[in-house]
Amino acid sequence: MEYVIVGCGRVGAMVARGLERRGHQVAAVDINPDAFRRLGADFRGRTIAGVGYERDILIQAGIERADGLAALTAGDNTNILAARIARDHFNVPTVTARIYDPARAEVYERLGIPTVATARWTADQVLRRLVTVGSQSIWRDPSGHVSLIRLAFHPAWIGWSIRDLERRLATPLPLITRFGQGQVTDDQTVLQAGDDLYTLVNVDRAGEVADRLAQPPLSNASQPPVSGREAD
Repeated sequence: MEYVIVGCGRVGAMVARGLERRGHQVAAVDINPDAFRRLGADFRGRTIAGVGYERDILIQAGIERADGLAALTAGDNTNILAARIARDHFNVPTVTARIYDPARAEVYERLGIPTVATARWTADQVLRRLVTVGSQSIWRDPSGHVSLIRLAFHPAWIGWSIRDLERRLATPLPLITRFGQGQVTDDQTVLQAGDDLYTLVNVDRAGEVADRLAQPPLSNASQPPVSGREAD
């Protein structure tokens, strides 16, 4: 497959080299020719010096046959212009843009342009290492309607089966990480201390689910249900 990477800074160079290692054809675009040094002497892809949202430059990079484009420059405007031109004018199937302003990222996601909001991602990662917070968005679909969210839970939920938790919360809990390893939940999965718990949920219900799990079970459900059934 063929990919165009706009912006050959540290992130862009890492992505370009990662794609090439996987056997893909890659063209890197950057306004500064010196940036291509980051690709290393063994980089076999093409390098094009120029502004990443100009049509002629993108055509030189092979945008007309590209399977995907990532806009990874240091400027939000450049990234979103390159992504929109690739998607709207060249019908590139897969497009993503790096965005530093989280507010802008949300707008563009609602327009159907997947983004990586650098500041928001960094803040979430720092928070995860400092404190346990109610919920943290890990992924959101381009429309902004559905999120994969990491949930904190009250210790009183430990020992509950995931399936019973799903019934209580009326939302799927498809994934946990335990001792650093991901695990798809099934009928035998029971929540343990130290687990990271994830839900796939409509954004408008995310707060409700997080708040419910942050509180202990209701008094009439203070113990894990027996035999996979909900407590009465």
